Amino acid sequence: MMHIGTGLVCGAKIKDMVQAGFHFIIFLADWHSMINNKYGGDMEKIETAGEYFKHCFTALGLTEDKVEYVWASELASKPNYWERVIRIAKTTTAQRAMRSLPIMGRDMKTQDVETASLFYPCMQAADIFEMNLDVACAGIDQRKAHVLAREAGDKLRWEKPVALHTPMLMGLAGIQRSDKGSYDEDPKLSSVIAAKMSKSKPENTILLHDSPEIIEDKLRKAYCPPKIVEENPVIEYYRLLAFRANNPVTLDRDQKYGGDLKFSTYKELEEAYKTGEIHPQDLKANMARILADLLRGVREYFDKHPEPLAQMQRLETR
Repeated sequence: MMHIGTGLVCGAKIKDMVQAGFHFIIFLADWHSMINNKYGGDMEKIETAGEYFKHCFTALGLTEDKVEYVWASELASKPNYWERVIRIAKTTTAQRAMRSLPIMGRDMKTQDVETASLFYPCMQAADIFEMNLDVACAGIDQRKAHVLAREAGDKLRWEKPVALHTPMLMGLAGIQRSDKGSYDEDPKLSSVIAAKMSKSKPENTILLHDSPEIIEDKLRKAYCPPKIVEENPVIEYYRLLAFRANNPVTLDRDQKYGGDLKFSTYKELEEAYKTGEIHPQDLKANMARILADLLRGVREYFDKHPEPLAQMQRLETR
């Protein structure tokens, strides 16, 4: 299932780039998902998930007249693709490839890794060159594979891509209650990756098509300590989602608690929360309202096109 980290953070950046004049390719990584043992490596199920993701992006306004959709299997069927993978693999070491494996969400201390996993970062780098990308755009957790691509580009005298990374959206439980696996040499980034929103933890995740009632219920249980902004997921959602368009944000509050509050910038809201002017429950309730509004178009889309979502839900419950 697609969560708001992918849909609203990455999706918004894609919209920015399209508006700036980029020809943007949304890459549906079916082969990579097989290597990563998604759905037990069953390609039919992976393709179902890929089609669902395509519908999610379409529901967000990223229609085929605005972006191009490319499947990894399309690239893999090209005659020269695997030559690229091998050439890139020859520019690096097995240890270097292993260090890029956190892009698959694997703990860096894991020793028992399938040999196929070593192809993953080499394929990801090859994809960039095969699609002739000027800019490789992905979450910050994929930066190591992008660095590998840039290093390979230098050695092979291929044009190096610019790497553009979006932030990870923290799960509702926050960093404090996340697992403590080691995902990166940088301890702070490692903790962010460990705490990222993930569909594998539905209670910790807001999905694109969640109803307003479900969003409200999930946020009510979210980690949101009073006056604390560090490692607070709800505050982070305001920073990354509510103030993206630089429009003022109004918090609806009962008159007996002082009435509505209006903020022109995220920094104003942050300072008000630090002083205790905003109660955590008011912060949560208003974020639930904001997210429900941002996702209204997605819910309406799947009301009109229910089958892709129904297929995905059946897949998730098997």
